[in-house]
Amino acid sequence: MLPYATVQEAESALGRSLTAAENLWFNYSAAKSDYVLYCHNILFLFVIFSAVPLYYVFLEVFFLESVKSYKIQPKVKLSVSDMFRCYKSVMRMFFLVVGPLQLVSYPSIKIIGIRTSLPLPSLWEIIAQLGVYFIVEDYLNYWIHRFLHCKWGYEKIHKVHHEYTAPIGFAAPYAHWAEILFLGIPSFMGPAIVPGHIITFWLWIGLRQIEAIETHSGFDFPWTPTRYIPFYGGPDYHDYHHYVGGQSQSNFASVFTYCDYLYGTDKGYRYQKKVLQQLREGLKSNGEQKGDLHDISAQDVKVD
Repeated sequence: MLPYATVQEAESALGRSLTAAENLWFNYSAAKSDYVLYCHNILFLFVIFSAVPLYYVFLEVFFLESVKSYKIQPKVKLSVSDMFRCYKSVMRMFFLVVGPLQLVSYPSIKIIGIRTSLPLPSLWEIIAQLGVYFIVEDYLNYWIHRFLHCKWGYEKIHKVHHEYTAPIGFAAPYAHWAEILFLGIPSFMGPAIVPGHIITFWLWIGLRQIEAIETHSGFDFPWTPTRYIPFYGGPDYHDYHHYVGGQSQSNFASVFTYCDYLYGTDKGYRYQKKVLQQLREGLKSNGEQKGDLHDISAQDVKVD
């Protein structure tokens, strides 16, 4: 809750007029407790888990022929009922684990120093902090993910997430409850190292989940803006990890590719890409039609 009763008090404390964004923030947050503001995460996650995957469902159900060439595993097609079943499982875990975890983790947010006060952070401050959060989370997530692919971790926990060898958007948060708890640690480490404003924290939680849904979407669209992010893995990169399955020792990274490259856990993926390219070039040199080239996919080459 802001320690100011009026805009005039806030401006007097800051020694300047509030910006338009700060006026909006004052009007929205002045009477709300920090706990209530933090719990907005629950609503944001619910909306993201429910709405963002619908974009990919809509394309697959109504425009499959138009986007089929961008589907990473075109020979796999889940029914709408299968997708809805996945969503119901995600929502069950959301209400049993994710939501309660958000409710009880508020003290940790206060300890690390996430603020709700004025002034608001600048755009560049937000971008810089989000960059740190993504890098920290990606590195820690890489090692936790590798641990979950050891025999014990996979059999007891991680195999739930790998039930979808051809992932879909709704399957991004589909996981064992213990995995949700483990992977929550990297998500909090970035804000703990570089604490910022609650708005930055909201953006971080939201963007990370939207990114996870994209990488699990099963589609590799050329128009997605994430293609321009350096070292970004993307849907094709993570889809390979699911396709290889439980035996996978490749493509552990959640967002970027540098950890897999540095630690040699992307060799299977890079070899597969090389073989696929050779197959396509061979078909092209033999005069095969364009449709035949699209039929060659990761499902035709399985290496690790």
